[in-house]
Amino acid sequence: MEESEKKRILVVDDDQELQNLIRVLLERVGFAVIPALTVGEAVRILRVKPLPDLVLLDLMLPDVSGMELLRQMRAKTFFDNLPVVILSALADADQIREGLENGADRYLTKPYISHNLIKTVHEVLRTGRRKPSSES
Repeated sequence: MEESEKKRILVVDDDQELQNLIRVLLERVGFAVIPALTVGEAVRILRVKPLPDLVLLDLMLPDVSGMELLRQMRAKTFFDNLPVVILSALADADQIREGLENGADRYLTKPYISHNLIKTVHEVLRTGRRKPSSES
């Protein structure tokens, strides 16, 4: 598969070792990985077309919280079709609910099993954004 045909995944996480692990896992199954260690880096990447096909987003970042980036993205129709999967060590039910209510399409807790990450990435890319129900 040519580089231009690969699905592009933006990985926003300040843990360099984890970034490398995720990159290896995803590249091994045919994805192109775009790393960002901060929200600032992620924003710069998201301003340039083409958009990535998926964002993997940590919540605890050094400059701005991943949750704040998620809120900002979901406030702009430009990102309506861009799926976001949260990868976080924050595993309490309230945090997970908040992430999903703010527009995350999935929420995986760290440590996660590599098979679950790859399965989730494939699933979200196949099904697209999780649309909020209009019957609230």
